Amino acid sequence: MALRVIQWATGGVGRAAIQGIVDHPDLELVGCWVHSEGKVGQDAGTLAGGDAIGVAATQDVDALLSLGADCVLYSPVMANPKEVARILRAGVNVVTPLGWFFPPDSASTRMVEEACVEGGVTLHGTGIHPGGITERFPIVLSALSRSVTHVRAEEWSDIRTYGAPAVVGDVMLFGKTPEEAAQSPMLSLLGGGFLQSIDMVAAALGVTLDEKRVTKHEVAVATAPIDSPIGPIQPGTVAAQIFTWQGTVNGEPVVTARTNWFMGDEHLDPAWNFGPEGERFEVEVTGDPSVKTTFHGLHPESIAAGLERNPGIVTTGIHCVSAIPATCAAAPGIRTYLDLPAYGGKAAPHLLGARS
Repeated sequence: MALRVIQWATGGVGRAAIQGIVDHPDLELVGCWVHSEGKVGQDAGTLAGGDAIGVAATQDVDALLSLGADCVLYSPVMANPKEVARILRAGVNVVTPLGWFFPPDSASTRMVEEACVEGGVTLHGTGIHPGGITERFPIVLSALSRSVTHVRAEEWSDIRTYGAPAVVGDVMLFGKTPEEAAQSPMLSLLGGGFLQSIDMVAAALGVTLDEKRVTKHEVAVATAPIDSPIGPIQPGTVAAQIFTWQGTVNGEPVVTARTNWFMGDEHLDPAWNFGPEGERFEVEVTGDPSVKTTFHGLHPESIAAGLERNPGIVTTGIHCVSAIPATCAAAPGIRTYLDLPAYGGKAAPHLLGARS
């Protein structure tokens, strides 16, 4: 029998997840929660940009939790731990890109863990960055090397393709002065995920990191006006940002996660650029031998294409979808990549069941 899934929120990740659930041979979409009242009653398939599938969107949490679903794919803008705990206590597994990748001990973590045990279900945090690029794939790649001394996961992206202007302008503080951007909460907000990534990789390597993590926020300013979805970026204002999180052993860098987010790579001071490989993700393991892999295809072909459907956002949702069967089969509790078996995707629907 197919696993019954509820999609929680229908932003970019949620819409991609709905498409992935509908196509997955082992899953069935049975419910859909939406934040906007204007979406209530609309068909989930239509909200995802496809055909109607007979699942109406709702804000009625009690009704959704009474469906007897196996899993919720939880992807609102921000995670609400109390809401997640409520879902878990109702006996529904949760897969989410919003945290719990490798959570540290805290009152919130203990609350969610207790909810898992009470409901007899599992919570798994996944996604892409943080998630697969910063945790799952570095750990797999490290198996090719001995005497590993450093693991790096890094992103280079044109932030003009990110279709959330309020976040880009008002939270990331692009287009503001360097002094204003220095007050951005992004280093802390993103660090909640990336620092878990660092801790997971360190645990897999078997090292104990120094207690204090290294964090760094760098900015570049525009030297000429740069067109962007939040309006022109004026000279002297922030047009590129680099965020770095690092775990060390006796002061030596051992695990690094970094994002390079630029409004293009022209007219910047310092003159940062994407380099000859363009937008990409990289995972590098320094050891014997050292290995590096580069991920292409997770960035759109153009700014307009990215604002319409950004592959990086799509793959975040699909990585969550792919994790649902393994999560539902796991023992109760918060389970990470270190706990779950390897999982992959599924063939296109028209290939499934094909005979040679």
